Amino acid sequence: MRKVSISILFMLVSLTWGTTWLAMRIAVETIPPVFATGMRFMFAAPFLIIIAWLRKKTLLFPPGQRLFQFVICIFYFCIPFSLMIYGETYVNSGLAAIIFANMPVAVLIASVLFLNEKAKLMQIAGLTIAITALTGILLEETNTSTESHWQGITALISAVLIHAIIYTQCKKRSCTVSVITFNALPCLLAGLILSATGWFFERPQVSTFSVHS
Repeated sequence: MRKVSISILFMLVSLTWGTTWLAMRIAVETIPPVFATGMRFMFAAPFLIIIAWLRKKTLLFPPGQRLFQFVICIFYFCIPFSLMIYGETYVNSGLAAIIFANMPVAVLIASVLFLNEKAKLMQIAGLTIAITALTGILLEETNTSTESHWQGITALISAVLIHAIIYTQCKKRSCTVSVITFNALPCLLAGLILSATGWFFERPQVSTFSVHS
């Protein structure tokens, strides 16, 4: 029974995380990227806050780590997710998903650089294979592409690197808050910041939003 539950949960995670790239691609067809990201967080935050309330989880980080909670809002939510959806205006959702699937590679590199962790031989071998495979895919995808294609790839790789650095900083600071606490309040604040930023700078025209987006 336990194996079945784990398999079902794994499939659900794969389904939700995998389809998010397609959803972002559809969203940016008619909604500006920063505003679309802000809307996404504004819709998600109330559900996270309700879950936190039901499970009696605090919304604030422990004293001494609350400034880092704001850092997470900016460098885990605002900037990387905006880069992700911006990148998808130039590349297809499949390539975006492949790039972001290299997150463990980026985390390993960041851990070696910022935490002075020692990489094992197996990790180095996996790192080499992953980077070689990704490089081959990117070169193949961009052989017939324009310069703007590289804009999208650069944005997505930047998002991966920023996320990896935040993950290592969490480990360095022994940030062990619950997943709900980690996401709820930063998600809400990021939604407010990005929605306001997108509204003033991107000037979204609500009348042009498609039902799909």
